[in-house]
Amino acid sequence: MDETFAPLAGLRVIEMSHMIMGPSCGMFLGFLGAEVIKIEPPGGDKTRNLGGMGRPMFPLCNRGKLSVQLDLKSQAGQDALHRLLAGADIFVENFRDGSLQSVGADPAQLRTRYPQLIIASCKGFLSGPYQQRTALDETVQMMTGLAYMTGPRGRPLRVGSSANDIMGGLFAAFSVLAALLERQHTRQGRALRTGLFENCLLLVAQHMVQYELEGENPPPMPEREFSWPIYDIFNDVHDKPYFLGVVTEGHWHAMCLELNLQVFLHDTRLKTRMDRIRARQWTIPLVAEKIAGIDMSILGPRLESLGIPFAPVARPCDMYDDPHVMRPGGLLQSHCADGSSFRAPALPFEVDGRLLDAAGDVAAPGRDTDQVLSALGLSAADIAQARGCVA
Repeated sequence: MDETFAPLAGLRVIEMSHMIMGPSCGMFLGFLGAEVIKIEPPGGDKTRNLGGMGRPMFPLCNRGKLSVQLDLKSQAGQDALHRLLAGADIFVENFRDGSLQSVGADPAQLRTRYPQLIIASCKGFLSGPYQQRTALDETVQMMTGLAYMTGPRGRPLRVGSSANDIMGGLFAAFSVLAALLERQHTRQGRALRTGLFENCLLLVAQHMVQYELEGENPPPMPEREFSWPIYDIFNDVHDKPYFLGVVTEGHWHAMCLELNLQVFLHDTRLKTRMDRIRARQWTIPLVAEKIAGIDMSILGPRLESLGIPFAPVARPCDMYDDPHVMRPGGLLQSHCADGSSFRAPALPFEVDGRLLDAAGDVAAPGRDTDQVLSALGLSAADIAQARGCVA
């Protein structure tokens, strides 16, 4: 039996997007077996040239895609795009409303022209008062209260990744899968819209609902009211920071024995969970003192066997030394056109006990233009005009 999991095999995705949200959507669909054709301008996607924290954006989110260069300011480029769309199943875009009209790819017009096409528009906002605003991941984190909840009071902080962009792309792909299932029965496509703001709103929904139910805005996470007697970061004998969480009665009893704090078990001030939470001001320093004399590489396996949550405070680069990340199949290698390569995670789920292993390489700008367009019947001269080159 073929063990390849590619439920979207045979489907063609045309992607016109940049940065992270739109490319993430295309990446997720590609990981599931779809053929993803990324449309790039004559000079290539500008995201390719970013540096610093922007450097990994293009290679990470565009693994396994075909690259077709089109000059969409020209009629030849627009004609070639429509040749592609006519045979496509899904169109992914993440441009501002109205901006694609000038290149003949306005989603509303495409909906009429290609009724079976599923159009996934990755936007800053869903329809409403803000829909014309420009949005960034950091912008919506500030707007929704996520940054307020992340940093200490008076110092709002964005979370340490492009979480909304990636999740926004995931929700776009999620809606595409639903539309594909529906299309099997209706033979009709859908116009889908995913909002970066609304994605972030869902992330803070737990705090919104707490306010709705209790009438008080929750404090930022660094100042939160604790629900557990131990839920903190401690430094071990090597001054390495570790998180430790004690969240059940069994955890509490086992932790007291492991740290030689049996005195806690007999202290009448610590009978109930609420007693222990109220006593955190004096119990946590004692726990910290014990852990400061312990090598967590020795204590860690004991905590693991007892089911007590613990974790080293790691950096992203530490993941390349993590035994779980580095297990067979944990990371997939991709190659770039310049000869460099990188290892990155695949989708975070298993199918029949196996991780997906179809990451793919990163195409050079326009690498697949001739192959893809010639298959549609375009001549060499037509292709040269479509990509903005002299025939």
